[in-house]
Amino acid sequence: MPRLKDMFKKTGYITLGKTEEPKEKPQVPEGLWVKCPKCGATLYKEDVLENNYVCPKCEGYFRIKTKTRLRMVADKGSFEEWGTEIAGRNPLDFPGYEEKLEELREKTHLKEAVTIGRARIDGQDAVIGVCDARFMMSSMGYVVGEKITRAVERATELGLPVILFCCSGGARMHEGIVSLMQMAKTSAALERHSRAGLLYVPVLTDPTTGGVTASFAMLGDIILAEPGALIGFAGPRVIAQTIGEKLPEGFQKAEFLLEKGIIDGIVERKNLKKTLSGLIRMHGKGTGYENYREIRQAFAEEAVAGPVQEAECSGEDGADRQELSAWEKVEISRDSERPSSLDYINEVFSGFVELHGDRSFRDDGAVVGGIAWFNGQPVTVIGQQKGKNTKENITRNFGMVSPEGYRKALRLMKQAEKFNRPIINFVDTPGAACGIGAEERGQGEAIARNLMEMSALKTPVLSIVIGEGGSGGALGLAVADQVWMMENATYSILSPEGFASILWKDGKRAREASEVMKITAADLKELGIIEQIIPEEVPACRESIPSITSSMREKIDKFLENSSRVSKEELPQARYERFRRM
Repeated sequence: MPRLKDMFKKTGYITLGKTEEPKEKPQVPEGLWVKCPKCGATLYKEDVLENNYVCPKCEGYFRIKTKTRLRMVADKGSFEEWGTEIAGRNPLDFPGYEEKLEELREKTHLKEAVTIGRARIDGQDAVIGVCDARFMMSSMGYVVGEKITRAVERATELGLPVILFCCSGGARMHEGIVSLMQMAKTSAALERHSRAGLLYVPVLTDPTTGGVTASFAMLGDIILAEPGALIGFAGPRVIAQTIGEKLPEGFQKAEFLLEKGIIDGIVERKNLKKTLSGLIRMHGKGTGYENYREIRQAFAEEAVAGPVQEAECSGEDGADRQELSAWEKVEISRDSERPSSLDYINEVFSGFVELHGDRSFRDDGAVVGGIAWFNGQPVTVIGQQKGKNTKENITRNFGMVSPEGYRKALRLMKQAEKFNRPIINFVDTPGAACGIGAEERGQGEAIARNLMEMSALKTPVLSIVIGEGGSGGALGLAVADQVWMMENATYSILSPEGFASILWKDGKRAREASEVMKITAADLKELGIIEQIIPEEVPACRESIPSITSSMREKIDKFLENSSRVSKEELPQARYERFRRM
């Protein structure tokens, strides 16, 4: 049967190209057209539905009903609603409040502003909650707080992850201080859920504001948002009126919060189900590092090995290559064509999901990090990232990490510890970022905090120096069970130029300084600073990555296998003793 829109095209009411008025103008059925809430365009409703309730013209997101959300995310017929018996209250005896609630129940067919229950997402069990703006702007009163709290408590008992689709105007004024207390109650329940080692993912939709933002919406292990969602504690109008200033364009939108490091990522509605099911799998039972041998065995039964490509880079090759000087290795380690952290991450691991931000100030482009798979084992991977050209280097600050970059890395490492995930760090920096901003935001404290916290992590940590290992900027990611180096990488107290300037008052003697500093992989292995050297038959480049990472994967596999035999309590002690010997 043809669609109504196509029928209209044939009659001339809607045409492509030349338009002719029909003799008798057809009647438009009620509800056939909808207006975009963002750009105001009149849209054919069926097109909007087929596009996941996203405007095909401006890509603005429609607010959607609870049933629609569940239909998009939960497996068909899997949702089992909880908490329908919780009765509402009127603690302030607010006039007309109870009547208003009853009116909304009849109008929306909802019990309250949030619907909670158990469901499956691509076969993965989870507790799901959906806030609905049609019910008093999804404000949080007693029933909302109680339903979420009971659901989180039950998820903790059952060992299930929690996914909450957040949308709210904030606390419900009609319930006064009782509404405020729901912020503390839901947060306390989530703390217990987190302490049990379980995953919580809030998905922030438009709008998420007020007391919800200041409680359960911002307490996720991974915080996601839909494109263009308004997210903030105080509303933009309130802020503008209070401070008397014009707000930046896009202020409090999801994209603004991603840039400012508050959320982990923005996911388009069409990709939400796949993203959530993937995250649940990465945090499933039995995925901790102590199970690596069993996980690898199960993975190996399904995996098919691919051919290893031969390196075709320019440079010295194989047995005929000559030993390079320390200064030559300094130059190679700084080469803009040398593979970056992301190059190694994408070659060594699969299914990398990048997570963003320090949750307080900014997403530092000099650090990339997230979760990936290695032989069926979820791992946390973090790397210092340089750019390949001028534009990228400005974004990445030439791999020089700011305080928020170290705090972002530490946040991801603490998350890995919670889920017993091994941590693989890639070190490549000329040194930590310096400047007024870095000092104002506590660069020294950020690095020091990493050193202290990393020493006590109860999960395996491996750090690999792939290029420059510059000073404390490198050490901020290199307090590990083992530290490895690429054959042509360097690791030093500071740059040879700085060394020569400080000791000899002549930065031009950098070449000479590099020879006495003992900064090459061979030097540092002899000193007991590193455990392994990853060979480079030719200096690492794009073409040689497959052969290099083949060796790297074998070594990482052995590292994880050995680590799986060490208890969580023994790991920090062994790490402490490693550095104690230096």
